[in-house]
Amino acid sequence: MFNKLLVANRGEIAVRVLRACEERGLRTVAVYSDADRTALHVRYADEAYRIGPSPARESYLNIPAIIAAARQSGAEAIHPGYGFLAENEEFAQAVQDAKLTWVGPPPVAIRAMGDKVAARRTMLAAGVPVVPGTERGLSDAEALASAEELGYPIVVKASAGGGGKGMRVVTQPADLPRSLTASRREAASAFGDDTIYLEKLIGRARHVEIQILADTHGNCIHLGERECSIQRRHQKLIEEAPSVAVTPEVRAEMGAIAVRAAQAVGYVNAGTVEFLLDHDGRFYFLEMNTRLQVEHPVTEMVTGVDIVKEQVAIAYGRRLRWRQKDIRVSGHAIECRISAEDPYNDFLPETGRITNLSEPTGPGVRVESGIYAGWEISLFYDPLLAKLVVWGETRAEAILRMRRALEEYRISGLHTTIPFHQQVMDSTRFQGGQFDTGFLDGQDGFRMSAAPNRDLIQAAAIAAALAQHERDQQAVIFAAPRDDQNVRGSPWKESGRPGLRRIR
Repeated sequence: MFNKLLVANRGEIAVRVLRACEERGLRTVAVYSDADRTALHVRYADEAYRIGPSPARESYLNIPAIIAAARQSGAEAIHPGYGFLAENEEFAQAVQDAKLTWVGPPPVAIRAMGDKVAARRTMLAAGVPVVPGTERGLSDAEALASAEELGYPIVVKASAGGGGKGMRVVTQPADLPRSLTASRREAASAFGDDTIYLEKLIGRARHVEIQILADTHGNCIHLGERECSIQRRHQKLIEEAPSVAVTPEVRAEMGAIAVRAAQAVGYVNAGTVEFLLDHDGRFYFLEMNTRLQVEHPVTEMVTGVDIVKEQVAIAYGRRLRWRQKDIRVSGHAIECRISAEDPYNDFLPETGRITNLSEPTGPGVRVESGIYAGWEISLFYDPLLAKLVVWGETRAEAILRMRRALEEYRISGLHTTIPFHQQVMDSTRFQGGQFDTGFLDGQDGFRMSAAPNRDLIQAAAIAAALAQHERDQQAVIFAAPRDDQNVRGSPWKESGRPGLRRIR
């Protein structure tokens, strides 16, 4: 058991974990870099400790500094969130070696699934269907020969890490040498490991993943699937649950295989098994994410299971509260990732100060945010600002609710991806569920409409401000004080603004 938990992360996911801990009655500790000294997660936690300069490698990736902060604060457990060190077996081991509770899977499970080549071999041994490909890391010469055997198109992948880094689609032999060089360089930079392997490209496929929970008593369940096919350059942008392409039969089969995959590596805590689903209904294991996913809220919205609280309960050593038959999917949920990027300029990342913020509310609307008005967006970290999640009884209602919520969302001071999400919600292909992972990157895929004329927007804003000012100057106070009544209008209203007229 533990009473104080440190969150080794930042931004919206740190706030999300801190809130769950608050509801469980735990004391909380935040860590921060110089750039995050006044961040929302720092303000929210009971205590906060500086762990280094602004660059992530000197702060949020600094294992000794995080362990030292835990010791100094008296924290007894560490939750890694996602990203940074969340899937780092060395960090998980360091936490355990420091006699702290690690709110995540065992280091051995992280190791088994962190190396994608090794994970493929493990899944094959467990009878899990995998995408056709190579079963070990390859030299460039071996990759050239293996590509001919697999047949083009193929995908070059980094064995370590995730998030689409080190991944390249190759459609013809002449492009493979250049793609190998680029993949190795990117993988080495991101993960410190340039090992690559090849997979056959599954055309017109959907990216569907299964959320699992496993305790330390041998119990493992799944919470249904999430549809994650709306991606740009292998980065997810919109997720929903359930998937319109998954039948009850496929859901049961895919869920059972995900549980089998987790049990094959002795998995504990929350994790996600990712699959490719082709247009004929066949699915293939892609990888397992040994951490909390960005898109976990859509599963929470349709199942009623608080995944973060369950992570903490599992770390306590408690048994799962549910059996598989207890899990019911109700309604439909959609999540839009709101990032500081300009969708009209090839999603170029933005920096700057948020001058105004107004978040949507109302039935079925949830905002996971790490920002506030006045917060400075820096260039040091991922541009994700917040996640907008909605729930509806049907997918159609969820789309309509998301359209309404996006219209209410106001973030001033820099460009965000809100306009992109609005246009996707208006897309008839998206509304009809007719999409796959090529929805944005394919030749005939979705395209953003032209950017609005900035001069016209500025002129309209000035005109609106002038009109409001004119209305303020011409405001009328209605009062009826007569000589025979000892009643007067409010002196505060009479003197509060210049130019007020009073009618008797």
